[in-house]
Amino acid sequence: MTMTPCEACPLRGMEIFVPFDPGEVEFMQKFKAGELAVERGTTILIEGSKSPQLFTVLRGMATRYKTLEDGSRQVINFAMPGDFLGLQAGVMGAMRHSVEAATDMVLCVFKREEVWTLFRTQPSRAFDLTWISAVEEHFLGETVATLGQRDGLQRVAWALFRLFKRLRAVKLGTRDSVPLPFRQQDLADALGLSLVHANKTLAELKRRGVARWAKGVLEVQDIDTLQDLAMIDEPKEERRPLM
Repeated sequence: MTMTPCEACPLRGMEIFVPFDPGEVEFMQKFKAGELAVERGTTILIEGSKSPQLFTVLRGMATRYKTLEDGSRQVINFAMPGDFLGLQAGVMGAMRHSVEAATDMVLCVFKREEVWTLFRTQPSRAFDLTWISAVEEHFLGETVATLGQRDGLQRVAWALFRLFKRLRAVKLGTRDSVPLPFRQQDLADALGLSLVHANKTLAELKRRGVARWAKGVLEVQDIDTLQDLAMIDEPKEERRPLM
């Protein structure tokens, strides 16, 4: 597989990502150790492992999850193009959750041992890693608020709205639809709902003409109503760093 040079990265030109200056492009090209193509269903990172590699999602999507003592799975969130994977292992020494490819994926690969070089020599890039960590913490806080304060319909609306906006920001899909290759069970696990409850809620959103999720595609017919049901006061989406 031919490696994509950082200067030609298809994600860099997207409005959602903070632009690199020329020095950062040069550094990232040296920091990048290669690319990895994985098939759907591949476990990319395993909870408890000390992975020698960190990744940026170049193409494809993944599910982040924790395995509980009884073998059940709690979905934490979903990884999209531009997301950084493995930061926990890079900082804490071991992963606290697992990551599984939900589609075929291409990942930019970085050596974990080089993270400290980044902190020593590239303070702006080090700040970007801190920003990424802070955003993940904020998102988990929002998820806890969703589980505690939103009812089933509001939870599903919240998740679909967030996923739709994020996927549109990375130029996937069309104006009214995006690929959503996850299982309904994954969504139910992420939102603390039974599969039956999640299915009924999705059917209700379809009945109201708000959104429809079928055959791996999320179609949003009424984004304003979906946002209202999600109880989201949506500011303009902040640009985020790209590693």
